[in-house]
Amino acid sequence: VQLVESGGGSVQAGGSLRLSCVVSGFSYRSYCMGWFRQAPEKERTAVAAISDAGDTTYYGDFVKGRFTVSQDKTKRTLCLQMTDLKPEDTAMYYCAAGSPWTQQQTMSRWGYNYWGQGTQVTVSS
Repeated sequence: VQLVESGGGSVQAGGSLRLSCVVSGFSYRSYCMGWFRQAPEKERTAVAAISDAGDTTYYGDFVKGRFTVSQDKTKRTLCLQMTDLKPEDTAMYYCAAGSPWTQQQTMSRWGYNYWGQGTQVTVSS
């Protein structure tokens, strides 16, 4: 099982980035996919998730319409389009796959079994 993120970088506040996560080694269609982030000395928190059927998306309250999660199952790729980035969005961003049982678990790190290595996003003011 492998999840490989890319697309991170350094941008100024108000800028945009598009993160991608390519998955291999398991049936992509069978898992809920999510994006999480973790800043130094802070908890890993959910940013966005998409159901295994691809018909439902979830977002953290702090996203407030700035981010969009999507997937291309034929390419086994999960994406996160981020706009209007703020300095507080600075963190390591992780892609994850899992089978959460509840909506609450969908937006919790405990609902996911597989994780990528992360891609760093840095937003300067």
